[in-house]
Amino acid sequence: MNISILGGGGFLGRKIAEALAASGKLGSHPVTSLTLFDLNPPATLPAAFPIHCVSGDVADLPDKAIPPGTDVVFHLAAVVSAAAEADYDLGRRVNLHGNDAVIDACRKLAKPARVVFTSSVASFAGGQQAKLADDARQMPTNSYGAQKAAAELILSDASRRGFLDLVSIRLPTICIRPGAPNKAASSFVSSIIREPLLGLPTTLPVPEDFAVWIASPAHAVAWLMHAATMDTAPLGLDRGINPPGMSVTTGAMLDAMEQVRPGTRALVRAEPDAIVAGIVGGWPAAFAPVRAHSAGFVPHGSLIGLVEEFLANDLAATRAMRGV
Repeated sequence: MNISILGGGGFLGRKIAEALAASGKLGSHPVTSLTLFDLNPPATLPAAFPIHCVSGDVADLPDKAIPPGTDVVFHLAAVVSAAAEADYDLGRRVNLHGNDAVIDACRKLAKPARVVFTSSVASFAGGQQAKLADDARQMPTNSYGAQKAAAELILSDASRRGFLDLVSIRLPTICIRPGAPNKAASSFVSSIIREPLLGLPTTLPVPEDFAVWIASPAHAVAWLMHAATMDTAPLGLDRGINPPGMSVTTGAMLDAMEQVRPGTRALVRAEPDAIVAGIVGGWPAAFAPVRAHSAGFVPHGSLIGLVEEFLANDLAATRAMRGV
């Protein structure tokens, strides 16, 4: 199986690449080659199969990013929420025109590739009181969400026409992201746990009763890899999946962190941010992901488990990267 990861230098792309390199398989299929594409050349990995690292602009996608014979494309390349809101032209270029370039590349393949697209909870509205069903209408309240929803539609049409075989995963906010804060409006969801676990102070820009729909990195990777090999026939024309995340309040997240590492909660200071709250406040706080359960997507565990997962899998690497 020949696999390409667009956004292969990002943290989710890297985790997928590491999992493939370690196991040598995607599901039950042996991996024969892996292409990692990003704006800057991704670092290679030791593996029993060739890994090709390619750099470039996703909106002007080089042929090597999705080479002939590609079977699976993980389409993770994107400009994130707050950055897309702050720079409308950049968001459109990467999140819309980049999506068109991916379709055009897939049309050149001899047979349709499975394309796993990372859409987002931000493609929906509803706010704090919402618990959305699988057939809820996508009505985004920000440019990033609008671009993700539009990309889903265009990719679905390309799938209907037989150019590719799509599964769109509308990821919850990922928590706890390793590394450093990024330009996503939801970056604080990870920072309020990651920074204190590093011994660093941080701020909470929303109230403690603010609810968010979240998923751990390990669950996100498992969902994306399941989407790469699942039977798509039962999905019909609707290729969007709302995966089974967790609806939690920021206060409950801080409590779980404190339970695992006493004293860390004191490092979090309330500091309201109207811009951040205005973006994430429009996102739905919960879903009823019936379709995902029936399609074999593994449900999430506990908040305690989420904190312990970060400590076991990502704390040491984050410390080394941050120099703390």
